Amino acid sequence: MALKMRRNKSPQPPQPCMLTECMSVIAGAWAPNVIWSLRAGPRRFSELRADIPPISAKVLSARLTELEQRGVLVRHVRRTSPPSTEYELTPLGFELIPALDAIVQVGHRLKALDTSA
Repeated sequence: MALKMRRNKSPQPPQPCMLTECMSVIAGAWAPNVIWSLRAGPRRFSELRADIPPISAKVLSARLTELEQRGVLVRHVRRTSPPSTEYELTPLGFELIPALDAIVQVGHRLKALDTSA
């Protein structure tokens, strides 16, 4: 016997869905970690690799390009010898920090529940 389909009593998200819009900005493996690492100021590629040890150079390069295209960060090529490239958050990138902070706090609570079980 099939179960009766229950109605969803949650309010409908506004169209276009802002949750989907926001999540598409920070989508991709390691994107939130890149944003997190840039919150204290500009970082070079090698510094970001050191900040996020499990990330490969290929994936980091892809995330940086995507985040730049989405307007989350800006890339600066410094005319030093040898030339260097720095990445820093845009105002949009900084707006995402409180959301990431909230996710981290929930993660801490989930971890505490997991260890107490």
